[in-house]
Amino acid sequence: MNGEHQYRLRATWTGDRGAGTTGYRDYDRSVSLEVDGKPLLEASADTPFRGDPAKWNPEELLLGALSECHLLSYLYACVKVGVVVVGYEDDASGTLVEDGKGGGAFTEVTLRPRVVVADESMVEAARAAHRQAREWCFIANSVNFPVLHEPEVVAA
Repeated sequence: MNGEHQYRLRATWTGDRGAGTTGYRDYDRSVSLEVDGKPLLEASADTPFRGDPAKWNPEELLLGALSECHLLSYLYACVKVGVVVVGYEDDASGTLVEDGKGGGAFTEVTLRPRVVVADESMVEAARAAHRQAREWCFIANSVNFPVLHEPEVVAA
């Protein structure tokens, strides 16, 4: 699969309380994210930045994109080497450091996938497949901070 792929998303600010952005505390950080043919996603800023804690924030969405991309790349890597995955969970975490000037950046993300394979004979190949998945993950290859992996693989 070679080529260029385009993605489109519509982000709409929904946090106008009637006075727009007349002051820092005068508006909500609510946003709706839409992709044609998919359910609307309600998002906001993270709570420390005056966001709604009940909604997804950009930092969580980035962490989710990294985790899901690795998962999908990993499943494909396992298929290629004959590993049968029967379970997969990831407890991902990331560190964002503010710069004191209103900005900041992620300094690292750690993925902690717990993988269950069909047979004990597949465990070593399943561990190795994480390296291939990292090479294939579009999202991890697009960020400028380390994406670390602490996988656990067990047999069913």
